[in-house]
Amino acid sequence: MILTTTNSIEGHKIVDYLGIVTGVALNKEGISMGFSMTKYYTKMQTSIETVKEEAFQTLQNNAVKLNANAVVGIKVEIELTTSNYAMVSVTGTAVKVAI
Repeated sequence: MILTTTNSIEGHKIVDYLGIVTGVALNKEGISMGFSMTKYYTKMQTSIETVKEEAFQTLQNNAVKLNANAVVGIKVEIELTTSNYAMVSVTGTAVKVAI
């Protein structure tokens, strides 16, 4: 599956637009701030990376359900909730491209 933030894919022609797809993931573990800012930032970074991968996997699964072989115009939003939960939302347009 081709994933891109651009609206076109160089060398490929989009033959059908299948719809908007999303992937949302939320870290189930809150991140508490302790005495070490370094540990807090490391935990935050690891949490966001993990949640981002889950969100992208959900995005791809939703695109496959529409028989897409690519997603264009991807936008990634990362949010930290008031309870210190990392949340990532990924949105794009599922398309069929000629390969």
